[in-house]
Amino acid sequence: MSSPGLQKILLVEDEESLAIGLTYNLEEEGYRVVRAEDGVKACESFQKEQFDLIILDIMLPHMDGFEVAEKIREISPRVPILMLTARTQIDDKIKGLRTGVDDYLTKPFHITELLLRIKGMLKRSDWYKPIDDSKGTYRFGSRTFNFSTLTCTVDNLTKPITPLEARLLQYFFSNPGRIISRGELLTKVWETTSDIQTRTIDIFISRLRKYLEKDPSNPVFLKNIRGAGYLFDPGRESIRESHPTQS
Repeated sequence: MSSPGLQKILLVEDEESLAIGLTYNLEEEGYRVVRAEDGVKACESFQKEQFDLIILDIMLPHMDGFEVAEKIREISPRVPILMLTARTQIDDKIKGLRTGVDDYLTKPFHITELLLRIKGMLKRSDWYKPIDDSKGTYRFGSRTFNFSTLTCTVDNLTKPITPLEARLLQYFFSNPGRIISRGELLTKVWETTSDIQTRTIDIFISRLRKYLEKDPSNPVFLKNIRGAGYLFDPGRESIRESHPTQS
């Protein structure tokens, strides 16, 4: 992993005083910071440059943070996005996570917590790198998951998946028919022992169901087990794994 001095952060914040303070603190930690004061400029900057992490406000001029996150995810499913906002409603958090945001911090916040979250997201940068080709391609019924290209193909329609979604899928595919607790997912997939809200994990599970289920609102394959965790039950659908042919 590169040193913090080589890591570049796109800060999308329209409040001048807050942006100046954040830039100062981030640069003191050794990060390079590029600031965009509205959603349109954020998208333009992202198209021109490569960033290691995005800090994104929701309430922005011209284009809100949800729209920015969606556009960024269309370009790259890998770059980590931290949503930083004064909007504390659970619906906003859910909407952000569903657009592909990886973490969510509300204002006012403590700068130490923000820096620790950023450090943690960058430390787990293997979420956002292409997964090793040796992981192969998984076929589940009519669905094909390519973990080297981070894509899911259903009925000839190919969609990107994020690295965290890919790791969750891999973990469930490797443990069919076994109840997996939230604590186990935190340790094995999130690679953390810190507390993540149950609702956050549930949202990521709902994202997986869009790839796995014919009717995500009535899951058949990926089920919640009350008080215990989650169960991936492939039923009659086989999980077939193939690996790239070595020349």
